[in-house]
Amino acid sequence: MVERGLTPRTLAPDMLWMAEALQEALRAEAAGEVPIGAVVVRDDTVIGRGHNAPIALCDPTAHAEVQALRAAARTVGNYRLLGATVYVTVEPCLMCMGALLHARVARLVFGCADPKSGAAGSLYNTARDARLNHQIEVTRGVGEEDSRALLQRFFRKKRAKPC
Repeated sequence: MVERGLTPRTLAPDMLWMAEALQEALRAEAAGEVPIGAVVVRDDTVIGRGHNAPIALCDPTAHAEVQALRAAARTVGNYRLLGATVYVTVEPCLMCMGALLHARVARLVFGCADPKSGAAGSLYNTARDARLNHQIEVTRGVGEEDSRALLQRFFRKKRAKPC
């Protein structure tokens, strides 16, 4: 895996797709879920999208990335998403990174890091683990300010509610 920063070549399309992921995050927020959104893109086309829904679906695995991967797999008729890029507003957790690795996603682009449970470089670095049979190219920090602001607003509202 090669970790890349933001370059003029990647920034424009990455910002476009991250805007789509942010729209998904807003859908999660509107539903009372932690505002994280994801889209799966292949050949300049969104093939899957999702947002956090563990509360609504009573499903601890219903994270934005897993929801988007499930939709993409249905779209292409295969759980292997070779050549796909996943855009997600927050660094994926260990479970989601496992799903991305199993799906053979080529690239991950995320907004803000998650120092408490991030598994794409913050707490764990499964995307580059040479012991695994697949590695994922990672670009971090795309749409970081918007992603972080959305999370901060959500949790500020949660903390402000009386018990």
